[in-house]
Amino acid sequence: MTLEITGENLTMDSVWDVAYKNGSVSLANSARQKTDSSRRFLVEFASRGEAVYGVNTGFGPFSSVRVSEADLKQLQTNLIRSHCGGIGDCFTVPETRAILLLRASMLARGQSGVRVDIVDKLLEFLNKGITPVVPQQGSVGASGDLAPLAHVGLALIGEGDVFYEGRRAPAQEVLARARIQPLTLEIKEGLSLINGCQVMTAIGLLRAYEARRLCLLADVAGAMSLEALRGTRNAFHPNISRVRPHPGQSRTARNLMKILGDDSPLGQGYAARGRVQDVYSLRCMPQVHGAVRDTLSYAIGVLETEANSTTDNPIVLEESGQIVSCGNFHGQPVAFVLDFLGIGVSVIASISQCRVDQLTNPAASGLPAFLARKGGFNSGMMIVQIASASLVSENKILSHPASVDSIPTAADKEDHVSMGTIAARKLGQIVTNAENVVAMEFLCAAQALDFHKPLTPVGGVEAAYKQIRKKVSFAEEDRVVYIDVASIKEMMRSNDLIDAVIAATGPLEP
Repeated sequence: MTLEITGENLTMDSVWDVAYKNGSVSLANSARQKTDSSRRFLVEFASRGEAVYGVNTGFGPFSSVRVSEADLKQLQTNLIRSHCGGIGDCFTVPETRAILLLRASMLARGQSGVRVDIVDKLLEFLNKGITPVVPQQGSVGASGDLAPLAHVGLALIGEGDVFYEGRRAPAQEVLARARIQPLTLEIKEGLSLINGCQVMTAIGLLRAYEARRLCLLADVAGAMSLEALRGTRNAFHPNISRVRPHPGQSRTARNLMKILGDDSPLGQGYAARGRVQDVYSLRCMPQVHGAVRDTLSYAIGVLETEANSTTDNPIVLEESGQIVSCGNFHGQPVAFVLDFLGIGVSVIASISQCRVDQLTNPAASGLPAFLARKGGFNSGMMIVQIASASLVSENKILSHPASVDSIPTAADKEDHVSMGTIAARKLGQIVTNAENVVAMEFLCAAQALDFHKPLTPVGGVEAAYKQIRKKVSFAEEDRVVYIDVASIKEMMRSNDLIDAVIAATGPLEP
């Protein structure tokens, strides 16, 4: 299926599909017309001889320098080359595809004054599987993501490197082989390719998609742990959420009740066993998981708004006859929510790790220490508990907000910056760490459930347990556990695990 972009219709799901499912993209006729009209207006406006930033002037601190008409096109190419200062590892192919999509959509809004050829070239790269090599480091999120977006522009003009057909190669060589003409930039087009927050926003949307999936998986893992620890579902009664009506709390409680199913033998006899209430990591799942859901909902709203916004400078306002310099390229709104989401996902890992600790501690679980047969001879899940604690502690460091930092750049012309791309990059590591912690919880919960046989879980917990046991068997004796964790994580990322649960329970609420 082809996504037709209008400049205002991107969603988190559509960005994911183009990035990870190699979806094709086309330009809506309405957007094509707006872009053409904006270009004609810019050209006519510039012909009056007035100083227009980035059109006939230098950039940043050089904005007061007028550039001769004969040099205006070369000015744009110089800008792309000079700003290719990216450092470090490259963004993955899916991540860069998301960046290309967001950049094309922003330019298609018709407020940048570029030729429609620029948008078409970005879409041609997407549709033919040509992906610029874009280093991850070098952006402070001020005039947008200047350095990484310059590497995108470099590939469009046939320079730098690209990924194509599974290998890295010079863009000039790949474009010739694919019979694609590189761009020749005209007035303002180099500037319009690099102004804006498309890198931090694209990465943020992809990580938010993964965080949404992780929230569902955390509900399932938490329900499995509750059953393995023979806890009660009383704390999830709908009347509890009615008197504290946060949306995420209500959705989480409904999910947990659905996943746990009816009349589980493991949950029976709670009071008879001398239990009054469960530990917080079980009892407070609606409140904690739910708060993360609410944080995620807010973050997605901001990111989708940003993905459908004009973040260029200057902006072409054809209807009012203006070309206006502004600060829409500044990444502060995005930086804040990326940091906020990082805090939320860190808490998903933290509460999951608490349940791992409960499962492996015999004083809390009533099960063999570290879920090991012949404890002492076997160590069981000892290192799983330790490793999960390590990842949670790492996330505590990563959750320090990047957005509270700023450092002056460009001779103090850009004296306050957002650090949004740093926030996006560390969010990715937080999500990966949290996925691994939840995978470890699944491993421990499944191991614990086996110690309760012949009592068995029901509903979604049973479905999740059986799905895990298709690839990860009960550990009768010590073995290399990272393979088990990786197998479960693959089930999480492929959706096999959540699909198995939904098949047993019906739809769950994100």
